[in-house]
Amino acid sequence: MSEQPDNWERQTLEKLALAGLTEQRRARKWGIFFKSIGFIYLFLVLFLAMGLMNPTELSSTRPHTALVRLEGVIAPGNQAGAEQMIEGLQAAFKDKNTKGVILDINSPGGSPVQAGQINDEIKRLKAKYPKIPLYAVVEDICASGGYYVAVAADKIYVDKASLVGSIGVLMDGFGFTGTMDKLGVERRLLTAGENKGFLDPFSPVDPKQKAYAQTMLDEIHQQFIDTVKAGRGARLKETSDMFSGLIWTGTKSIELGLADGLGNTESVARDVIKAKDIVDYTPHQSIADRVAKRFGAASAEAFTSFIGTRLR
Repeated sequence: MSEQPDNWERQTLEKLALAGLTEQRRARKWGIFFKSIGFIYLFLVLFLAMGLMNPTELSSTRPHTALVRLEGVIAPGNQAGAEQMIEGLQAAFKDKNTKGVILDINSPGGSPVQAGQINDEIKRLKAKYPKIPLYAVVEDICASGGYYVAVAADKIYVDKASLVGSIGVLMDGFGFTGTMDKLGVERRLLTAGENKGFLDPFSPVDPKQKAYAQTMLDEIHQQFIDTVKAGRGARLKETSDMFSGLIWTGTKSIELGLADGLGNTESVARDVIKAKDIVDYTPHQSIADRVAKRFGAASAEAFTSFIGTRLR
């Protein structure tokens, strides 16, 4: 009779121990599961951050309006540079479910080369995909290089208070010769080639170099004018100051034929393209990409910053 309680106690202890082990195993399994989910999430975040997975490649399975944003200064290595914009535009046109493309512009301008490359690519894509229209939608500002890009669109829509135009080119810099004289600093510049020190800010202005620079500006300006006229065609109501570098409000730009009407991204997608679902194809550079491209574009940026030539 005395062995029965001992067996009962032993069995109870064994059951409790087994239950404890089972609970520990279950907790361990759930811990492993949640840790795995966490690692997968972190991996995806890192994947996106390093640019190994491009969100623009994830197209919609329904008819939609494709959106590409051009924001900021148009310059090599920037978010609004030609490489980034062309990548987004190509992805937008390539998607079989794209019914129309909106290029949302909010830019004061920038490099004439970069703006020209984007303009050329828009025209190429429109010829390749003739059934897909592209409309430019202006937010706060579409000036100079931004407008150079916009005129490649089928139509340009603005807000009544948007700033549009500034069809001109400038080359700016500083001259320090007077300051150097006051400080008693002597400039010693040696060159091989009489124009190698072209517009050196620490030397007096050379009239011949100044005239040559003006010739270059006039040539680029004429390219800009020709591009605007080709893009806007008969819609343009040319005035004597249209290509002087002035900027106009959205309302005035419509009167001058620089733009076609009032509208924003949502209204153009809904009422013009007739596809209210919007898919954003704007490429977003990873930190690693930006660092790498900055090194690659360093020489070009240094030169353009020094000389200061840009559409503005």
